Amino acid sequence: MSSDAIQEYTLIEDLAGLVDAIQPDSIVSRTFLKNEQMNAMLFGFDAGQELSEHTSSKRAILQIVKGEATVTLGEDRYELKAGSWVQMPPRLKHSVYAKTPLTMLLMLFGTE
Repeated sequence: MSSDAIQEYTLIEDLAGLVDAIQPDSIVSRTFLKNEQMNAMLFGFDAGQELSEHTSSKRAILQIVKGEATVTLGEDRYELKAGSWVQMPPRLKHSVYAKTPLTMLLMLFGTE
């Protein structure tokens, strides 16, 4: 790459710090990147909170940043913790239940 080329990037040094303190009995989310190729959101769940079963029209990646969750993918159920990573095709039924306070990264790819 030539030295005159412009490189566009996004750097976040403290991903978990993007969501404020999680309030009791709540889920908070923050979209921190949105363009034609990708939407990136950080979720903070209080323990016991849930995103009930749903689908997305986009390909997605879900990563557990902090905490523990029960995640369903289609008919499969997984107990996930910090460091877990999932790639999901469009229209896959899935849900997320926070077993502990949870910070989760969600990236959606492509256009609808």
